Parts: sequence; structure tokens; C-alpha cells
Amino acid sequence: MSSFFTTVAEPIRYEGPDSDNPLAFRWYDAERVVAGKTMAEHLRFAVCYWHSFAWDGADIFGRGTLDRPWINSDAAPLDAAKQKMAAAFEFFEKLGAPFYCFHDVDISPEGDTFAETADNFAVMIDEAEAHMARTGTELLWGTANLFSHPRYMGGAATNPDPEMFAYAAAQVCQCLDATNRLNGANYVLWGGREGYDTMLHTDMKRERDNLATFLHMVVEHKKKIGFEGMLLLEPKPMEPTKHQYDYDVAAVHAFLQHYDLLGELFVNIEVNHATLSGHDFAHEIASAFDAGVFGSIDANSGDDRLGWDLDRFPMSTEVMTLGMYEILRGGGFTSGGLNFDTKMRRQSIARDDLFHGHIGAMDTMAKSLLAASAMLEDGALTNLISERYAGWDGELGTQITGRSTDLAALRDRTLAGADPAPVSGRQELLENLVARYIERIA
Repeated sequence: MSSFFTTVAEPIRYEGPDSDNPLAFRWYDAERVVAGKTMAEHLRFAVCYWHSFAWDGADIFGRGTLDRPWINSDAAPLDAAKQKMAAAFEFFEKLGAPFYCFHDVDISPEGDTFAETADNFAVMIDEAEAHMARTGTELLWGTANLFSHPRYMGGAATNPDPEMFAYAAAQVCQCLDATNRLNGANYVLWGGREGYDTMLHTDMKRERDNLATFLHMVVEHKKKIGFEGMLLLEPKPMEPTKHQYDYDVAAVHAFLQHYDLLGELFVNIEVNHATLSGHDFAHEIASAFDAGVFGSIDANSGDDRLGWDLDRFPMSTEVMTLGMYEILRGGGFTSGGLNFDTKMRRQSIARDDLFHGHIGAMDTMAKSLLAASAMLEDGALTNLISERYAGWDGELGTQITGRSTDLAALRDRTLAGADPAPVSGRQELLENLVARYIERIA
């Protein structure tokens, strides 16, 4: 084990709600059984490689603030990448996170040619395989970065130049092969620039058709190499482009239906992307389960007063309880999990701040799991919802849904009867109910 995080000597342990140790879990007890599964099985936590180890805290207004010595290092690129990977696996092991996620360029330096880049990547996959065998840390998903390099300024699969499409295909091919070799549970395709800034120079139909062609190629390659994990698309409405083709879960579902990709690709839902699309986190999860495309979660949060993708650690038990409720109600994860696509604040520069962020987030999700499980077991919401929609199981409701009536008959019925009386939706009562379950856990 490396010694980058020298102030954290021992793995993080569960000490219970009464603990005042900032380097201990208060709610996340990996082996605690909730609704027939351990917390570890329900939550399937993962640490993201990019924000935690490949980002130094730089933003559009200032250079990096975080202590990441492998970035801008004088060491040879591969040596710096190996140092970064050793620190990352030290963190995974000490935190006790069972999974991690990466982009290809997070773990491996790019070369002057694709061949050189591929050689570097092969070396670093060997390194990752050795670290995974040593620590027992598993790969939740891998992905190729098809948005950072200038070649992708006009998109990757939606690029107006087929040469860029081909380059992106090569990147995904080698990254999917590597994910398969590392027994990754899933593979993600985030279309960071698969969209447009202006319609003035955009052939939208061609771009969408080409994106579908690209995804069909990925599906074919998955089957060719025997990869058993899910292929996941990650919806996002905007930023960096004005409009993304995978705007939200509903847009992705419609895209998959239109291009005959349903059952082949699923969604990786990010909390802050849901916010940016104008939806609640719980809405996107429910939409995904209803459409049969639920896959995995990037657990983070935004800021109500800052309208961009901040990737903060999830600390709102209320928001996460409603999200976990929909996950449990839908049947839970299969190969997906909760990846912390989160970054430190630029002023949180102590090395152990990375632990504090993840510990707080893991406790938030564990506490949310407990509250959501209790609500589901008690039928606290489902009973009230059933009562609200009970009329649809009665004579009139079944006539309508069974199509044994028509507009004219409904008009005649309404003319002959009294006007119906509205019934309260009781939103405030339900909000109070959720709050009580959260308080009860506390």
C-alpha cells in the first residue's frame, strides 16, 4: 500500500450514530441486513477516479488548489500514472469502497499517436489488474473520455467528420475490451458533446442517426467479446453543449425505442443531471424503472443557486431517501451501484478531506436506505397512493381503461349525474410523513 494518505492509518470503520470520530461511519454498516440484503449489497458504493485523482481543483477562474503531485509532475507520464493509481487504490482500500469507476484517460496518459496511447493504456490496465487482485476492489464501470480532447469539440459519434467517429470507435473498443478484462460490472457511454450549440451548422437527423449507428456497433462488440455487464447511457440536458441528444431519461428511452436499441442499453442516472433537466432525482429513477431501462446511479448534488454541474457530495437525506425509495420500489440494483461522481471544494485541500467527503456521502446514502426501506415495508406511501387512485379499480375506471366506453357515453353519464367533488392530494401530510421516517432513523 502507498503512503499518500498518511493521516489515515487504518481502514474506516463503522462506529454507530453516537460516534464523534470524523473518520468513522455513523450509519454505513456494510454487513447490516436491510430488507433481506446487506447495506453493501444494496448500495454498491464506487469512487470515481476522475474528480478524486485526475483533477487538481482547477476551474474556469483559477488554477488547481488540490494536492495531487502526479499532475504536472516531472516524472515520466507512465510513472506519474502509476503513482496516481497507487494513491487511488490506497484510498479505495482505506475507505472500504467495494468499487471504483474510470475513464481511459484518467488512468493512462495519452501519447502522440493512438498507437502510443493504446500501449500506455495496456500498461496501466496491467497495473489496475494487479491492484484489484491485491485489494479486492472491483470495477463498477469503465468508460472512454470522448469529450475532453479538441478532436471532439464537435462531438464524437455525432461529429461532422467520420474520421473523428472512427477515432472515438477505436477508443471505445479498447476501453470496452479493458473493462471486460477487469470484470467490470457495466460500461458507460457519456455523450458529453453529443449535441449542438447552434442549429445553424447542425444536421440533427444525421447526427442522431450516426449516434445510433455508433451504439449498435458498441452492442455488437459487447456480444463479440462476451462482455456480460450492462451498457449504460448517462442522460444530461446541457453543458457543455446547448442541447444534448440524451437530455433526460425520457429522451433516452424514446431514442432507444426509435433506433431499436431497447433491451441493449440502459441508463446511468446522475443526480445533478436530473436537477439540470428540471426533474427531481426520484422522478428520473421512477421513469427509468417504468421504461425498463434502469441501470446505475451517479450519486452527487448541485446547488440551487448555481446552475451548472457542481458534483457536490450528496448530503441531503431527504432527497436521497426519496431516490432510494424509488430504487427499492423498483427492485434495487442488479449490476449497477452508487458511484460518487463528486469533487472536492477548491478550499478543501487537506488530503484527508477526500475521506470526509466520501464518509459523509456514504452515511447519507445508508441513512436514506434505512428510511426508504422502513417506508416501503410499512406501506406508508403506497397505501395512500392506492387510496388516491382507487376509483380506477371501480366500475367507471375499468370501463375507461378497458375501452368499453367512449367519449359520447362519458358525456351522457356526466350530463345525467352530479358534478364530481375533488379530493385532497394531501401533499403536506405526505411530506411530513417522509420527514418523520427520517427523524425516526435519527
